[in-house]
Amino acid sequence: MPAHYKRGSEILDSRPIGIFDSGVGGLTIASEVMKILPNETIIYFGDTARVPYGSKSKETVTKYSRQMVNFLKDSGVKAIVAACNTVCANSLDKLLEEFDIPIIDVLNPGVSSCLDATRNNVVGVIGTEGTIKSGAYEKALKAAKPGIIVYSKACPLFVPLSEEGWTSNSVANITTEIYLQELIDKEIDSLLLGCTHYPLLIECISRVVGGITIINSAVSVAGSLKEFLTENNMLSESRESPEHEFYVSDDTVKFRRTCKSVFGRDFTATQIDIEKFI
Repeated sequence: MPAHYKRGSEILDSRPIGIFDSGVGGLTIASEVMKILPNETIIYFGDTARVPYGSKSKETVTKYSRQMVNFLKDSGVKAIVAACNTVCANSLDKLLEEFDIPIIDVLNPGVSSCLDATRNNVVGVIGTEGTIKSGAYEKALKAAKPGIIVYSKACPLFVPLSEEGWTSNSVANITTEIYLQELIDKEIDSLLLGCTHYPLLIECISRVVGGITIINSAVSVAGSLKEFLTENNMLSESRESPEHEFYVSDDTVKFRRTCKSVFGRDFTATQIDIEKFI
């Protein structure tokens, strides 16, 4: 069956969706996309060789992002989810300028969910050093709701903890308490997880913050993707079970471990040389 085909008055698109992240955190978004768009095939790339991105320069993050988009474009995807907050905060404008393929970001859906959740207009945002330094979430929140108070906190150890699978042990608990206590003291009522790795620590974070609402934007991102594909007649309605493809730049062990945590099952990842995709 061709990539584009007609059924009645609809134009359907069987090409896959591309998702990329600095590591395995984007699997949390892939999981939600599978739930809300069960007929879509996913090609996922995790840059496990060069994670984390949060401490790298904007220029480096943009270079890496360009390589990943090129890989997914060469794989024939119809749209791409940039499942990395550091990329969206630092390089999204450049990617949109350079590429003619639709790119769905994770930042704006998270902002919308946070605005819907807050009642006292005092919110917290946690992310990598690069994301927090960019101020992207704070700017977007304040632009949408003037007067909102935003407290931001970089939590650089959360990514290596989640990549290592240390998501609920004593090290994770102590680290989370140290990072988040100052935000709790500010009486925030909502906490936006500004990194796709952080939902892997959500049980630990929930224990520490108590009744504070946690914003995991993965569901919102999947919803935004579905809305975009629907509006642009790009949905696939293949009745065959999708055969998802997963790629990494290094260390498939961490990938398999995270798959079990996120999906409850194994997926096999193929290691590729991402540096070839300039």
